[in-house]
Amino acid sequence: MNNIKQLGEQFAQILNGKAKLQQNGCSVSLKRSFNVLIQGRPSHSILPVGISFESLDVNGNALNLGEITLLEEEIPGFMKSSVEQGLIVGALHNHWIYTQPHLMYIHIQSVEPPLVFARKVAKAFTTLISYPIQE
Repeated sequence: MNNIKQLGEQFAQILNGKAKLQQNGCSVSLKRSFNVLIQGRPSHSILPVGISFESLDVNGNALNLGEITLLEEEIPGFMKSSVEQGLIVGALHNHWIYTQPHLMYIHIQSVEPPLVFARKVAKAFTTLISYPIQE
């Protein structure tokens, strides 16, 4: 567990977040910091960014997963950066309708060392209008 703790802390540091340790992995919860309306009402709870790793093997590889809230205009740059770095884009979809601005949620994944994944995600974050912040 000590190795997971240290790895989780490094993972979170790369992403500018806080590590939340789990049985066999770690997650980092961030959020996007822009104003959103759903049906004309303000909402702050629909802007999650979740990055995690689990199922770490003896070679240091893990299942790495991410779900990031994107503004519609951020999709091409973020997706291009992710794919060029070898990440798999598993889904791109909306969660909510009648949002202003229009939001989409992208799912990325890989099997590789968690710190390599975190660096790739951090690089993809640089394509965004605003870098995700701690919750």
